[in-house]
Amino acid sequence: MKYDKFFELAKLAGIEEAELFISQSYNLSFSLFHGEVDNYSSNNGFSIQARGLVNGKFGAASCDVFNKEKAEYLVREIVANAKVIENEDPQIIFHGSPKYKKINTFNPSLEKISVEEKIEKVKGLDAAIRSYDPRIVEVQAVEYSESKSVTTLMNSRGLKLSQKSNYFVVVGVALAMENGQVKSGYDLVLDNDFSKVDIPALGAKIGKKTVEQLGGEPCDSNQYKVVLSPSVVSSFMSALIDSASAEEVQKHSSFFEGKLGSKVASSKITIEDKPLARNVFSKWFDDEGVATSNRAIIKNGVLECYLHNLTTAAKEGVESTGNGHRYGSRIEVGPTFLCLKPGKKSLEELFAEVGNGIYVTEVSGLHAGLNAQSGNFSLQSSGFLIENGKQGRGLDIITVSGNLLDVFKDVETVGGNVEVSPSGTSCPSIIVKELTITGK
Repeated sequence: MKYDKFFELAKLAGIEEAELFISQSYNLSFSLFHGEVDNYSSNNGFSIQARGLVNGKFGAASCDVFNKEKAEYLVREIVANAKVIENEDPQIIFHGSPKYKKINTFNPSLEKISVEEKIEKVKGLDAAIRSYDPRIVEVQAVEYSESKSVTTLMNSRGLKLSQKSNYFVVVGVALAMENGQVKSGYDLVLDNDFSKVDIPALGAKIGKKTVEQLGGEPCDSNQYKVVLSPSVVSSFMSALIDSASAEEVQKHSSFFEGKLGSKVASSKITIEDKPLARNVFSKWFDDEGVATSNRAIIKNGVLECYLHNLTTAAKEGVESTGNGHRYGSRIEVGPTFLCLKPGKKSLEELFAEVGNGIYVTEVSGLHAGLNAQSGNFSLQSSGFLIENGKQGRGLDIITVSGNLLDVFKDVETVGGNVEVSPSGTSCPSIIVKELTITGK
């Protein structure tokens, strides 16, 4: 009821249609050093982003408190902002979808666990990492972060939607040293069920990922059959699906322009956006109020759809796919929870299939090292040899080069070792027929 004043004032000011997007949040974070808390913060957040149509132009404004004076301020700013906007794209305040599939993944038990309990549980991670191997010389970081958010969208067309979510992340970073060589490794748990945090298992995983890199040296420069780790696949897949944005297609900056219904990847590749998956990324409406749905973007290698928000959909005369994402006053296009459909083989079975090759576990600098026009990339990387179907010695200072489109066209096998990333992806490893590895 308290927001009615804004809509009343908007109407009086000649704003044809208006919208409020309200975000309320609670954030907790702490870090530990040598088992003791060295940084702690806890805060509540609140923001309102307002938009309105004035003579067919969108004006926008925002504030971090709400009262009568702020309602007046938002209206004034919308009107003033609309007068200087030169964007000719269609601007829409949404009337609502015919049907919403409401899902609730909020876990109320997370906020019932005291901060002291969370600190005590996470404290053991430092010791768990150190105890894995004597070559681990330091635990660089043990961190916990938690977020709860409530987003509400309401507009002058009578639409009112609200959804609630929460999650936490526990992360540890270790440092190992041997014969003067130093390597770091990390891993994390992302969930909203605190009972799923297995500190000894997480510590062992971080320890293993760190020490197994020791002793690495460059491999011979050559063309290799390659296994990509889930995290590398996640980075490549996210970059690829950027081109499935209708916004990029309309700007003529997409790999996929004019390729709807065409084969763009190996038949082993099915990539879906799954906003209705029951996890911490789920959203049953997007940031414009459009109902979301799970959909295949690439199915068995064929490009099935472009992702749309209301503006890109209006320009094409189609319906929004529910992929409007708000960045300040801008509504852009993007996936919510991107999933590469897994196969059945374990990582060890993928190594056995490759026989001899390279296991790439990490790439860096993708945004700088990827040519957005051609898809060509050259990235500093790390990983391991695959020798006689087994993971071999670590590789140090190597560069992986290829073409993003060719990577997904050349996929021979998709594994079953799925990992979920904090960036909102779910990926297994894949075998790629050939990539250029530069070493010594």
